[in-house]
Amino acid sequence: MALVSIRHLTAYRYRNPVALGEHRMMLRPLESYDQRLISAELSITPEPSVLRNVHDVFGNCVSIARFAGRADRLAVESRMTLDHTPQPAFDRDDDGWTSGLPVAYSPEDLADLAPSIERQHADPAGELEAWARRFVRRVGPTSLRTLLTDMTHAIHGEFAYGTRLTGAPQAPLETLGLGTGSCRDFAVLMMEAARSLGLAARFASGYVYSSSQKGGRPKDGKRGGGHTHAWARVFLPSSGWVEFDPTNGIVGNSDLVRVAIARDPRQAVPLHGTWAGLPGDYLGMDVEVEVSVEACAGAQPAPLRRVAQG
Repeated sequence: MALVSIRHLTAYRYRNPVALGEHRMMLRPLESYDQRLISAELSITPEPSVLRNVHDVFGNCVSIARFAGRADRLAVESRMTLDHTPQPAFDRDDDGWTSGLPVAYSPEDLADLAPSIERQHADPAGELEAWARRFVRRVGPTSLRTLLTDMTHAIHGEFAYGTRLTGAPQAPLETLGLGTGSCRDFAVLMMEAARSLGLAARFASGYVYSSSQKGGRPKDGKRGGGHTHAWARVFLPSSGWVEFDPTNGIVGNSDLVRVAIARDPRQAVPLHGTWAGLPGDYLGMDVEVEVSVEACAGAQPAPLRRVAQG
């Protein structure tokens, strides 16, 4: 159990004042058995003329800001504190998979899982599926726990990690060919590999920290720290949705704070919006993410605050 505090600042800079359009923010952690939000504050400069909160199709929390007038800088700062209590990744060792592919989901589950099983990237020569089948036993049953754990550790151990904060994730075949990628690239690779075996998989976005460091900012060099992080979730028949972070070799939700879950990475962008001005007005974006961790002995939830200030 840990008390995790997160500060996330994103600032856009412009050469001249520009007209800011609608901006959508996915920064509030999702509350569940394993993570309980204690406080949350959202500060926006300049102050929006309208700020409202909605849930998207996946149940993620989305803040929507609209602006009046012009500004040469837009800053969005989110400060959150939550009680994070990781749960066991698996209900039992075998998880009910004893033979054959694809996994036989129940008809009731399959109706909702089907879009997350459908593959999103072309694999004309079956290269990705062949890579995924490396982790299936040639003789005898293969447990989901073993397969997905081995796949997570293989990506972590065999691929080189590189930070890339902008742009769409690489296609899985590109990541396989290059042997390198960002956390988003590795998450998409694992999702599509799992889907090639008939498993339902989704994209998760949030933050990673180190439970081994208490009393301040983590210092163990976790990949994906210092900005938002991404990993995969796979639905298992008896364990439900389970996290797999191939970037850090994490199985389960240890050290992972969920903010958004989606079928496609484009549905889980932390902050995006529009602006109107001259083509050369955009100067750049600055991102700061700070995470501190303290031991937690039963923290009590506090009232939630959301503030828009100039």
